[in-house]
Amino acid sequence: MTTVIDYAELGSLAGRDLGWSDWMEVTQERVNIFADATDDHQWIHVDPERAFAESPFGAPIAHGFLTLSLTLKFWSELIDVTNVTTKVNYGLDKVRFVSPVKVGDKIRMNAIVADVQEVKGGWQITVDQTIEVEGSERPAVVARGLQRYYA
Repeated sequence: MTTVIDYAELGSLAGRDLGWSDWMEVTQERVNIFADATDDHQWIHVDPERAFAESPFGAPIAHGFLTLSLTLKFWSELIDVTNVTTKVNYGLDKVRFVSPVKVGDKIRMNAIVADVQEVKGGWQITVDQTIEVEGSERPAVVARGLQRYYA
C-alpha cells in the first residue's frame, strides 16, 4: 500500500515503516537487458545453460546492482510525496549484497524511514531498505538510501 504524504508533512516520517512493495519476478530478459546496459556479460548472469551446470547457485543470477537498482521502482510503490517540484535519488550510505537472486525468483522491498532532515530548500529522507527473496530466510540486499524532495 502506498503512503501518500504532502511535502509539508515530510518531517513526520522519521521512524515510519512504509511496509512492503509488491512482488516482482526477476526474468532472464531483465538480466540480459541489464547486462547490455552495463556491459557486464559474465556467464553466471547471461548463460543459463552454463549457470545451471557450473555455478554454485545452480541457476543464473541477477547482477547485484540490478537488484539494487530496483529499490527505485519499489520506493515509488511505497511512497508518493505530493506538492513537490523535484525528487532526487541522492545516493546510498551503505549497501550489502547478502544473498543472490536467481532468475525466476520473486523479490520485494521493505522500507523504514530512519531519519528525516531539512536540507537547503528541501528535505532529505534516509531509508533502510531490505530486498527479500520469496521463500528465503536471508535478504538479497540491505541498503541505506537517501532521497531528497524539493518544493
